[in-house]
Amino acid sequence: MTPQEIYDILRRDAVEIYNEDELLRLLQSGRPLTVKLGCDPSRPDLHIGHSVPLRKMRLFQDAGHRIVFLIGDFTGMIGDPSGRNKTRVPLTFEQVRENARSYFEQVGKFLDTEKASVVYNSDWLGKLNFADVLSLCGKTTLARVMERDDFQKRYAENRPIGLHELLYPMMQGYDSVALKADIEIGGTDQTFNLLMGRNLQKDYGQPPQVVLTFPLLPGLDGVEKMSKSLDNYIGVDEPPEVMFEKCMRVPDALLESYFQLTTDVPPETYKALMKNDVRAAHFAYARSLVTMYHGAADAERGEARYNAVAAGGAPDAVAEVTIPAGEYPLWKLVADAGLAASGSEARRLVKEGGIMAGSERKTDPNELFSGDAPLLLKRGKGKFARVVFQ
Repeated sequence: MTPQEIYDILRRDAVEIYNEDELLRLLQSGRPLTVKLGCDPSRPDLHIGHSVPLRKMRLFQDAGHRIVFLIGDFTGMIGDPSGRNKTRVPLTFEQVRENARSYFEQVGKFLDTEKASVVYNSDWLGKLNFADVLSLCGKTTLARVMERDDFQKRYAENRPIGLHELLYPMMQGYDSVALKADIEIGGTDQTFNLLMGRNLQKDYGQPPQVVLTFPLLPGLDGVEKMSKSLDNYIGVDEPPEVMFEKCMRVPDALLESYFQLTTDVPPETYKALMKNDVRAAHFAYARSLVTMYHGAADAERGEARYNAVAAGGAPDAVAEVTIPAGEYPLWKLVADAGLAASGSEARRLVKEGGIMAGSERKTDPNELFSGDAPLLLKRGKGKFARVVFQ
C-alpha cells in the first residue's frame, strides 16, 4: 500500500488521530517508523476486540515499519486503572510474565512475530531510582492526572485511589520515551495514557508521537465492551464451531462495525449483503472470521454444526460426563456436566428456561432424572453435554 492508502484506512477506522497532519507527514517521510502497541497482561486470553488495534499494527508491519509490541510486565503488577471503579488486585511478576507468554503466542495470529520487536517495560522502569521517579512525577500535576474520568468519578464517590494508580499514566507515557516511539496505537479507553506519552516525549526533547485511538468493540450483548469477564466475547483461540455460533449472535445493529473492524471483507460486499439479507450477512461474517483464525475447512465444519443445532439436532461430538447410577436433580446434572459454573447458576438457568433435557425445555431445577440411557443436556443455543449413568 502507498502511504496515502494506509493513511486513508487509518483515518476511516480511527476514532481520534493526534494529529492527522503529523501522521501523513510521517507516513510520507520514507523512513521506517517505530510503531508501538502496549498490552497490560492482566489476562492471558485475547478476543476479537483486541484484534482492532492489532490488525492496524499489521498494516504498518506490511508497509515495512518497525513494530514494537510492548508487554507491560512492570505496569501489569499495578494494573491499568482505566475504566475501573476500584483498585485492582496486584499481580505478581511471575503471574504477569506467564500471562504475557500466552498473550504473545496468540498475537502471532495477527503479526509476524519474528519481525516484530517484543520488549518488556521492566527493562527500564525497573531501573529507575527514587530520584528518577520524583523527576518523572515533576513533569505533570495532580490536577492534570485527576482530569481522567475514572479518577474523577471515584473521587466524587469517595472511593479509594491508590497513589500507585496515579503513577500509571506516567509509567505508560515513559514507555514511549524509552522506545522513542513515532506512533502509538490503542483503544479509546487508553486516550489519556497515550497522550501522556506524547507530552512526556516533548519534556524529554523528543518529537511527540502520533496517537491513534480505535473503537472498543461492543460485546455480543450489544451493551458493554467486549470482555471475557462479561462472557460477551469471541475468543481468538476458541474452537471453530464455538466461534461460528458466537458470530451468528452478533446484534444486527453492530454487524457492520464487526465487519469493518475485524475482517478484510470489502465494505461494498458486506453493505450489500446486509441490505439484502441480514441473516446471509451473519453467515458471511461467521465464515470470514472462522476462516481467518482456523481455515476454510474448519469454517465449513462450524457452519454445518451450527445448521444442525439450529434445526433442533445435536452435533456429532458432544462432551460426555459419567456419573454413578442413581437419581439426581436436574440442577446437579447441569452443574456436573460443566454447563454451569456452580449449583446456584445451574438452578437459575433452569428456572429461566435456559436448559433443555432431551427435547424438552425444563424450568424445575429439582426435577429428578435417572435411567439407563444417556441424557443429552443443552444450554442456550449451542452448549451441549451428555450425561452417562453407570
